Amino acid sequence: MAEETLEPTLQNILDQKSLKWIFCGGKGGVGKTTTSCSLAIQLASCRESVLLISTDPAHNLSDAFGQKFSKEATKVNGFDNLSAMEIDPTSAIQEMVEQSDSNGMMGSMMQDLAFAIPGVDEAMSFAEIMKHVKSMEYSVIVFDTAPTGHTLRFLSFPTVLEKALGKLSALSGRIGPMISQMTSLMGGQADAPEDMFAKLESMRAIITEVNTQFKDPEKTTFVCVCISEFLSLYETERLVQELTQYEIDTHNIVVNQLLFPRQSSNCEHCQVRHNMQQKYLREAHELYDEFFHIVQLPLLTEEVRGPQKLKEFSKMLVTPYSPAA
Repeated sequence: MAEETLEPTLQNILDQKSLKWIFCGGKGGVGKTTTSCSLAIQLASCRESVLLISTDPAHNLSDAFGQKFSKEATKVNGFDNLSAMEIDPTSAIQEMVEQSDSNGMMGSMMQDLAFAIPGVDEAMSFAEIMKHVKSMEYSVIVFDTAPTGHTLRFLSFPTVLEKALGKLSALSGRIGPMISQMTSLMGGQADAPEDMFAKLESMRAIITEVNTQFKDPEKTTFVCVCISEFLSLYETERLVQELTQYEIDTHNIVVNQLLFPRQSSNCEHCQVRHNMQQKYLREAHELYDEFFHIVQLPLLTEEVRGPQKLKEFSKMLVTPYSPAA
Protein backbone atom coordinates (compact mmCIF):
# COMPACT_ATOMS: atom_id res chain seq x y z
CA MET A 1 0.00 0.00 0.00
CA ALA A 2 1.29 3.46 -0.82
CA GLU A 3 2.61 5.47 2.09
CA GLU A 4 -0.12 7.57 3.67
CA THR A 5 0.36 11.24 3.10
CA LEU A 6 -2.28 12.67 5.46
CA GLU A 7 -2.75 11.48 9.02
CA PRO A 8 -5.65 9.01 9.42
CA THR A 9 -7.62 11.08 11.99
CA LEU A 10 -10.14 13.93 12.17
CA GLN A 11 -7.75 16.01 14.28
CA ASN A 12 -7.57 18.47 11.33
CA ILE A 13 -11.24 19.39 11.95
CA LEU A 14 -10.62 20.03 15.64
CA ASP A 15 -7.59 22.17 14.82
CA GLN A 16 -9.42 24.32 12.25
CA LYS A 17 -11.03 26.81 14.61
CA SER A 18 -12.60 28.83 11.78
CA LEU A 19 -15.03 25.99 10.90
CA LYS A 20 -18.68 26.85 11.50
CA TRP A 21 -20.61 24.15 9.60
CA ILE A 22 -19.65 20.46 9.48
CA PHE A 23 -21.74 17.93 7.57
CA CYS A 24 -21.55 14.16 8.06
CA GLY A 25 -23.10 12.17 5.23
CA GLY A 26 -23.11 8.90 3.33
CA LYS A 27 -25.25 5.90 2.43
CA GLY A 28 -27.88 4.64 4.89
CA GLY A 29 -26.60 2.31 7.62
CA VAL A 30 -22.90 3.18 7.48
CA GLY A 31 -22.75 4.88 10.89
CA LYS A 32 -23.30 8.57 10.07
CA THR A 33 -25.08 9.27 13.34
CA THR A 34 -22.42 7.57 15.46
CA THR A 35 -19.73 9.51 13.57
CA SER A 36 -21.49 12.88 13.85
CA CYS A 37 -22.24 12.37 17.58
CA SER A 38 -18.62 11.33 18.21
CA LEU A 39 -17.28 14.28 16.24
CA ALA A 40 -19.58 16.68 18.14
CA ILE A 41 -18.29 15.21 21.45
CA GLN A 42 -14.67 15.74 20.38
CA LEU A 43 -15.46 19.30 19.20
CA ALA A 44 -17.11 20.04 22.56
CA SER A 45 -13.74 19.45 24.22
CA CYS A 46 -12.00 22.17 22.20
CA ARG A 47 -14.69 24.64 21.06
CA GLU A 48 -16.84 26.97 23.12
CA SER A 49 -20.27 25.62 22.13
CA VAL A 50 -21.41 22.90 19.74
CA LEU A 51 -24.83 22.24 18.21
CA LEU A 52 -25.65 18.87 16.67
CA ILE A 53 -28.58 18.90 14.24
CA SER A 54 -30.26 15.89 12.67
CA THR A 55 -32.06 16.55 9.39
CA ASP A 56 -32.79 12.85 8.84
CA PRO A 57 -36.55 12.20 9.26
CA ALA A 58 -35.67 8.89 10.98
CA HIS A 59 -34.17 10.78 13.92
CA ASN A 60 -31.41 8.75 15.49
CA LEU A 61 -29.82 11.31 17.81
CA SER A 62 -32.33 10.52 20.56
CA ASP A 63 -31.52 6.81 20.20
CA ALA A 64 -27.76 7.39 20.12
CA PHE A 65 -27.65 9.50 23.29
CA GLY A 66 -30.58 7.75 24.98
CA GLN A 67 -32.26 11.12 25.50
CA LYS A 68 -35.29 12.72 23.83
CA PHE A 69 -34.52 15.65 21.54
CA SER A 70 -36.99 17.92 19.73
CA LYS A 71 -36.90 20.82 17.28
CA GLU A 72 -35.68 23.06 20.11
CA ALA A 73 -31.98 22.91 20.96
CA THR A 74 -31.58 20.81 24.12
CA LYS A 75 -28.43 20.34 26.25
CA VAL A 76 -27.04 16.81 25.95
CA ASN A 77 -26.84 15.07 29.34
CA GLY A 78 -23.32 14.98 30.70
CA PHE A 79 -22.07 17.93 28.61
CA ASP A 80 -22.00 21.65 29.39
CA ASN A 81 -21.46 22.98 25.89
CA LEU A 82 -23.08 20.40 23.58
CA SER A 83 -26.70 20.76 22.47
CA ALA A 84 -28.73 18.72 20.00
CA MET A 85 -31.93 19.19 18.01
CA GLU A 86 -33.90 17.09 15.53
CA ILE A 87 -35.63 18.82 12.65
CA ASP A 88 -38.10 17.31 10.25
CA PRO A 89 -37.97 19.44 7.09
CA THR A 90 -41.52 18.44 6.09
CA SER A 91 -43.09 19.54 9.37
CA ALA A 92 -41.16 22.83 9.24
CA ILE A 93 -42.83 23.63 5.93
CA GLN A 94 -46.23 22.62 7.32
CA GLU A 95 -45.89 25.17 10.13
CA MET A 96 -44.95 27.88 7.67
CA VAL A 97 -48.02 27.13 5.57
CA GLU A 98 -50.26 27.32 8.63
CA GLN A 99 -48.77 30.68 9.60
CA SER A 100 -49.30 32.14 6.15
CA ASP A 101 -52.89 30.91 6.19
CA SER A 102 -53.69 33.70 8.60
CA ASN A 103 -53.48 35.94 5.53
CA GLY A 104 -56.56 34.17 4.14
CA MET A 105 -56.95 34.10 0.38
CA MET A 106 -53.81 36.16 -0.03
CA GLY A 107 -51.73 33.64 1.90
CA SER A 108 -52.95 30.67 -0.08
CA MET A 109 -52.43 32.49 -3.36
CA MET A 110 -48.83 33.32 -2.46
CA GLN A 111 -48.32 29.78 -1.23
CA ASP A 112 -49.51 28.31 -4.55
CA LEU A 113 -47.26 30.75 -6.36
CA ALA A 114 -44.24 29.86 -4.26
CA PHE A 115 -44.73 26.10 -4.35
CA ALA A 116 -45.21 26.01 -8.10
CA ILE A 117 -41.43 26.21 -8.30
CA PRO A 118 -39.86 22.71 -7.96
CA GLY A 119 -38.01 21.97 -4.74
CA VAL A 120 -39.16 25.18 -3.11
CA ASP A 121 -41.08 23.58 -0.24
CA GLU A 122 -38.00 21.73 1.04
CA ALA A 123 -35.82 24.73 0.39
CA MET A 124 -38.14 26.95 2.45
CA SER A 125 -37.95 24.59 5.39
CA PHE A 126 -34.17 24.67 5.00
CA ALA A 127 -34.35 28.46 5.20
CA GLU A 128 -36.43 28.22 8.36
CA ILE A 129 -33.82 25.90 9.90
CA MET A 130 -31.05 28.28 8.95
CA LYS A 131 -32.90 31.29 10.31
CA HIS A 132 -33.39 29.41 13.56
CA VAL A 133 -29.77 28.28 13.73
CA LYS A 134 -28.35 31.69 12.86
CA SER A 135 -30.23 33.33 15.71
CA MET A 136 -28.44 30.98 18.12
CA GLU A 137 -24.84 31.67 19.01
CA TYR A 138 -22.92 28.42 18.56
CA SER A 139 -19.23 28.23 17.70
CA VAL A 140 -19.74 25.22 15.44
CA ILE A 141 -22.72 23.30 14.05
CA VAL A 142 -22.57 19.61 13.11
CA PHE A 143 -25.22 18.22 10.74
CA ASP A 144 -26.18 14.57 10.90
CA THR A 145 -27.73 14.43 7.44
CA ALA A 146 -30.22 12.11 5.76
CA PRO A 147 -28.83 9.41 3.41
CA THR A 148 -26.79 10.68 0.45
CA GLY A 149 -29.45 11.68 -2.12
CA HIS A 150 -31.31 13.88 0.36
CA THR A 151 -28.10 15.45 1.62
CA LEU A 152 -27.12 16.65 -1.80
CA ARG A 153 -30.58 18.07 -2.43
CA PHE A 154 -30.33 19.81 0.94
CA LEU A 155 -27.07 21.42 -0.14
CA SER A 156 -28.51 22.63 -3.44
CA PHE A 157 -31.44 24.38 -1.69
CA PRO A 158 -29.72 27.75 -1.42
CA THR A 159 -29.43 27.88 -5.21
CA VAL A 160 -33.01 26.65 -5.74
CA LEU A 161 -34.39 29.18 -3.30
CA GLU A 162 -32.35 32.06 -4.65
CA LYS A 163 -33.73 31.43 -8.15
CA ALA A 164 -37.30 31.01 -6.88
CA LEU A 165 -37.21 34.12 -4.73
CA GLY A 166 -35.61 36.07 -7.54
CA LYS A 167 -38.56 35.15 -9.79
CA LEU A 168 -41.11 35.95 -7.08
CA SER A 169 -39.50 39.30 -6.29
CA ALA A 170 -39.56 40.28 -9.93
CA LEU A 171 -43.18 39.20 -10.09
CA SER A 172 -44.06 41.11 -6.92
CA GLY A 173 -42.75 44.33 -8.45
CA ARG A 174 -45.06 43.89 -11.40
CA ILE A 175 -48.26 42.52 -9.86
CA GLY A 176 -47.84 43.55 -6.21
CA PRO A 177 -49.79 46.82 -6.49
CA MET A 178 -52.63 45.10 -8.37
CA ILE A 179 -52.87 42.34 -5.74
CA SER A 180 -52.91 44.97 -2.97
CA GLN A 181 -55.90 46.71 -4.60
CA MET A 182 -57.74 43.40 -5.04
CA THR A 183 -57.07 42.41 -1.45
CA SER A 184 -58.32 45.69 0.00
CA LEU A 185 -61.44 45.52 -2.20
CA MET A 186 -62.15 42.06 -0.78
CA GLY A 187 -61.74 43.36 2.74
CA GLY A 188 -58.32 41.86 3.36
CA GLN A 189 -55.21 43.61 4.61
CA ALA A 190 -53.77 45.77 1.87
CA ASP A 191 -50.22 45.24 3.08
CA ALA A 192 -50.45 41.41 3.22
CA PRO A 193 -48.56 40.91 -0.08
CA GLU A 194 -45.82 43.29 1.04
CA ASP A 195 -45.47 41.32 4.27
CA MET A 196 -45.24 38.11 2.36
CA PHE A 197 -42.63 39.44 -0.07
CA ALA A 198 -40.65 41.04 2.76
CA LYS A 199 -40.57 37.66 4.49
CA LEU A 200 -39.38 35.96 1.30
CA GLU A 201 -36.78 38.65 0.76
CA SER A 202 -35.36 38.28 4.29
CA MET A 203 -35.21 34.54 3.69
CA ARG A 204 -33.34 35.08 0.47
CA ALA A 205 -30.78 37.21 2.31
CA ILE A 206 -30.20 34.44 4.87
CA ILE A 207 -29.94 31.79 2.17
CA THR A 208 -27.44 33.83 0.15
CA GLU A 209 -25.29 34.37 3.21
CA VAL A 210 -25.42 30.68 4.17
CA ASN A 211 -24.68 29.69 0.59
CA THR A 212 -21.55 31.84 0.60
CA GLN A 213 -20.46 30.29 3.91
CA PHE A 214 -21.07 26.74 2.66
CA LYS A 215 -18.72 27.36 -0.25
CA ASP A 216 -15.99 28.73 1.98
CA PRO A 217 -13.54 25.94 2.98
CA GLU A 218 -12.54 28.02 6.00
CA LYS A 219 -16.10 27.79 7.33
CA THR A 220 -17.57 24.54 5.97
CA THR A 221 -16.43 20.99 5.43
CA PHE A 222 -18.13 17.67 4.65
CA VAL A 223 -17.11 14.38 6.26
CA CYS A 224 -17.96 11.37 4.07
CA VAL A 225 -18.84 8.24 6.03
CA CYS A 226 -18.74 4.84 4.32
CA ILE A 227 -18.07 1.14 4.87
CA SER A 228 -15.48 -0.90 3.00
CA GLU A 229 -17.77 -2.39 0.36
CA PHE A 230 -18.19 -1.77 -3.35
CA LEU A 231 -21.57 0.02 -3.23
CA SER A 232 -20.60 2.27 -0.36
CA LEU A 233 -17.28 3.19 -1.96
CA TYR A 234 -19.05 3.90 -5.25
CA GLU A 235 -21.58 6.11 -3.44
CA THR A 236 -18.74 7.96 -1.69
CA GLU A 237 -17.03 8.67 -4.99
CA ARG A 238 -20.33 10.08 -6.32
CA LEU A 239 -20.70 12.16 -3.18
CA VAL A 240 -17.17 13.56 -3.50
CA GLN A 241 -17.81 14.44 -7.18
CA GLU A 242 -21.10 16.21 -6.39
CA LEU A 243 -19.64 18.12 -3.44
CA THR A 244 -16.88 19.33 -5.73
CA GLN A 245 -19.57 20.42 -8.17
CA TYR A 246 -21.33 22.39 -5.39
CA GLU A 247 -17.91 23.81 -4.42
CA ILE A 248 -18.20 22.35 -0.93
CA ASP A 249 -14.96 21.37 0.74
CA THR A 250 -14.39 17.71 1.63
CA HIS A 251 -11.10 16.17 2.74
CA ASN A 252 -12.07 13.54 5.32
CA ILE A 253 -13.43 10.04 4.81
CA VAL A 254 -14.44 7.80 7.70
CA VAL A 255 -14.39 4.08 6.85
CA ASN A 256 -16.58 2.39 9.43
CA GLN A 257 -17.32 -1.17 10.60
CA LEU A 258 -13.95 -2.69 9.72
CA LEU A 259 -13.32 -6.27 10.83
CA PHE A 260 -9.99 -7.13 12.44
CA PRO A 261 -10.02 -10.87 13.29
CA ARG A 262 -7.46 -12.00 15.86
CA GLN A 263 -4.60 -14.01 14.42
CA SER A 264 -5.62 -16.95 16.59
CA SER A 265 -9.17 -16.80 15.11
CA ASN A 266 -10.16 -19.63 12.79
CA CYS A 267 -13.50 -18.09 11.78
CA GLU A 268 -13.58 -18.48 8.01
CA HIS A 269 -16.43 -15.97 7.62
CA CYS A 270 -14.44 -13.26 9.45
CA GLN A 271 -11.32 -13.93 7.40
CA VAL A 272 -13.15 -13.78 4.04
CA ARG A 273 -14.91 -10.57 5.03
CA HIS A 274 -11.69 -9.04 6.33
CA ASN A 275 -9.93 -9.78 3.02
CA MET A 276 -12.81 -8.24 1.05
CA GLN A 277 -12.79 -5.10 3.22
CA GLN A 278 -9.01 -4.76 2.90
CA LYS A 279 -9.32 -4.95 -0.88
CA TYR A 280 -11.77 -2.00 -0.97
CA LEU A 281 -9.76 -0.18 1.67
CA ARG A 282 -6.71 -0.38 -0.61
CA GLU A 283 -8.85 1.04 -3.43
CA ALA A 284 -9.98 3.88 -1.18
CA HIS A 285 -6.34 4.66 -0.36
CA GLU A 286 -5.38 4.62 -4.03
CA LEU A 287 -8.23 6.99 -4.86
CA TYR A 288 -8.05 9.39 -1.93
CA ASP A 289 -4.65 9.20 -0.21
CA GLU A 290 -3.35 12.37 -1.78
CA PHE A 291 -6.11 14.76 -0.66
CA PHE A 292 -8.06 12.98 2.09
CA HIS A 293 -7.61 11.98 5.70
CA ILE A 294 -8.88 8.38 5.77
CA VAL A 295 -10.05 7.35 9.24
CA GLN A 296 -10.49 3.64 9.95
CA LEU A 297 -12.99 2.58 12.61
CA PRO A 298 -13.55 -1.01 13.79
CA LEU A 299 -16.74 -3.05 13.89
CA LEU A 300 -17.46 -3.42 17.59
CA THR A 301 -19.08 -6.31 19.41
CA GLU A 302 -21.74 -4.04 20.89
CA GLU A 303 -23.77 -1.01 19.81
CA VAL A 304 -22.39 2.46 20.46
CA ARG A 305 -25.26 3.93 22.49
CA GLY A 306 -25.33 6.36 25.37
CA PRO A 307 -22.99 9.28 26.17
CA GLN A 308 -20.33 7.10 27.82
CA LYS A 309 -19.89 4.67 24.92
CA LEU A 310 -19.98 7.54 22.41
CA LYS A 311 -17.23 9.33 24.37
CA GLU A 312 -15.08 6.20 24.25
CA PHE A 313 -15.78 5.65 20.55
CA SER A 314 -15.09 9.30 19.71
CA LYS A 315 -11.46 8.93 20.87
CA MET A 316 -10.84 6.72 17.81
CA LEU A 317 -11.54 9.72 15.56
CA VAL A 318 -8.41 11.43 16.86
CA THR A 319 -6.21 8.47 17.88
CA PRO A 320 -5.90 5.87 15.12
CA TYR A 321 -7.33 2.50 16.10
CA SER A 322 -4.80 -0.33 16.35
CA PRO A 323 -6.32 -3.83 16.43
CA ALA A 324 -5.34 -6.26 19.17
CA ALA A 325 -3.09 -9.06 17.94
